[in-house]
Amino acid sequence: MAIFKKQYQVKPNTVGFLYRDNIFEQKLNSGYHEIWDWKNRTELFCIPETSKLISITNQEVLTKDNVALRFSFNVLYKVTDGQKLLSQFALDRQVAYIIQELEQRIYNIVQLYIRNRIAEMDSETLNEKRNELTEFKTEEMEKQLNELGVTIEQAQLKDLTFPKSIQDLFAKHLEAKIRAKSDLENARTAVATARALKNASELMKDDDNIKFFQFIETITKIAEKGRHTFMIGDLNQLTKK
Repeated sequence: MAIFKKQYQVKPNTVGFLYRDNIFEQKLNSGYHEIWDWKNRTELFCIPETSKLISITNQEVLTKDNVALRFSFNVLYKVTDGQKLLSQFALDRQVAYIIQELEQRIYNIVQLYIRNRIAEMDSETLNEKRNELTEFKTEEMEKQLNELGVTIEQAQLKDLTFPKSIQDLFAKHLEAKIRAKSDLENARTAVATARALKNASELMKDDDNIKFFQFIETITKIAEKGRHTFMIGDLNQLTKK
């Protein structure tokens, strides 16, 4: 009765979904399987179990302040429910075409979420936080994709490119911020130095020892300019004979 049997092969890293008269019958693991099939009524769909990467490049979007920028992103997805996936598509096509259409749907969903997220932010905020805005996976996005039998493992912004004119403005703004910070630090240093000198002056003005050393220093400078006679002491006492 082998004439009424059909042999199917499920390749490694895939799961087979057997349909009879377009109705799901059973799941088949990798390997060879003989299925009772009278009048050729069965069809097998082998769905990959491994994660797959979708790369989308050079997408354009407007920020909140109407700056046009370009972005690229990666989506890492995995089919976790092949039966649910196949229920979303007509079964009169090969798996390769089903996967191709699936990836187009994933692309549309993820792109929309990323566009909306970027459009909520102004260009300056985006530029300042560009290293933080890498992971765009959201619960709402996951829920929408789970309905396709798919789990998103990663939805990551890869590149964010501003027009050259905007990049120049960012560079000038950054330069101004650095210069202002440097000027502020210099001003703080000058104030601290002036305060220290004032405090030192207050301490020194009533110190007799300091006054004596200042007197000696003054005499030394005068003496260096020529021969002089210095009389140290009370003038009245020194002139008495």
